[in-house]
Amino acid sequence: MTWKTLDDMDFAGKRALVRVDINVPVENGVVTDTSRIERIAATVDDIQAKGGKVILMAHFGRPKGQVVPEMSLEIIAPAVSDVLGLPVTFVNGDYAEAVAEMDEGDVLLLENLRFNPGEEKNDEGFAKRLASLADIYVNDAFSAAHRAHASTEAIARLLPACAGRLMAEELGALEKALGSPERPVVAVVGGAKVSTKLDLLGNLVGKVDHLVIGGGMANTFLAAQGINVGKSLCEHDLADTARDILTKAEAAGCEIILPRDIVIAREFKANAQNETVAATQCPDDAMIFDAGPETVAYINDVVDGAKTLIMNGPLGVFELEPFHAGTFAILNEIADQTKAGKLVSVGGGGDTVAAINASGHGDDFTYISTAGGAFLEWMEGKELPGVAALG
Repeated sequence: MTWKTLDDMDFAGKRALVRVDINVPVENGVVTDTSRIERIAATVDDIQAKGGKVILMAHFGRPKGQVVPEMSLEIIAPAVSDVLGLPVTFVNGDYAEAVAEMDEGDVLLLENLRFNPGEEKNDEGFAKRLASLADIYVNDAFSAAHRAHASTEAIARLLPACAGRLMAEELGALEKALGSPERPVVAVVGGAKVSTKLDLLGNLVGKVDHLVIGGGMANTFLAAQGINVGKSLCEHDLADTARDILTKAEAAGCEIILPRDIVIAREFKANAQNETVAATQCPDDAMIFDAGPETVAYINDVVDGAKTLIMNGPLGVFELEPFHAGTFAILNEIADQTKAGKLVSVGGGGDTVAAINASGHGDDFTYISTAGGAFLEWMEGKELPGVAALG
């Protein structure tokens, strides 16, 4: 799929309505993490450099179509101004009047889109009101691209539309990872439950050469093959589904990699007494907390031979020492191969980003997506309305 970018648009003297994701954490009225704001700077800078006027629109929290004062973007406006290094005018009231008074280089921030019930209903009337403020629509919020909302989907049909720098960077990285990747391709998928990632696994077995399954999900696959997993987190009712995925993978020529050895403990706490045993030897009273060294060594061999890797989820309970060992070991290998120029690596999803950062490799992947649900739906092979609308 192709989409227009900022380079395809003439912003001189034009008003650009830019959908961004600045849904940042706030404590006691203060923004505690500005990374999402930092990522929109390139788009704002570019539009301004081309002589455009920037009107930012975003959501904050889940007000469900109601005005909720503590979810007003007025709280975030000072942080946006600080990060961008320029005055940002918050507008809550007559948008049209504020836009009419804009000079070249001005930046406005509109009130929380989700205060209007028309936003999440993808209401064309609300989209038209927004569109009337501008000449060009820019979507720089990939993280909201899986939602067909007025500010992501309906509006793209009403104005000349393009992807912002962050959106274009994200789409480019994802295209490299799964759209037209260099092979062999490895996917690492972890997490607690198979049930939340059925669509993902079903899509990946037809697209990748090796699929590593870790975390609680791996337990469900082991149990489906008749292997005892003791008291481990496991969805025994999904045994048939797991076997079906294994069959599909075999037919597609995709190797599914499950734990060969496991790290077990009897208490769910940091530094719990633990031991490493074969995957087939989990005692009835034990829980599986991590993949063992033999498994990790095999995964790292596969990573060494790969050209493309995509990761969504850890191998074990990485939040508790020493059960981070398996996840960190493969992250070290992915980082080394990426830095050596041998691997294109893309990671995404909350736990994945947390594990990558905890391992000290936040800057060592080719691309790290913070888009959450949109990243997962893209991996599942679903069309994202906010992306499709730009095509």
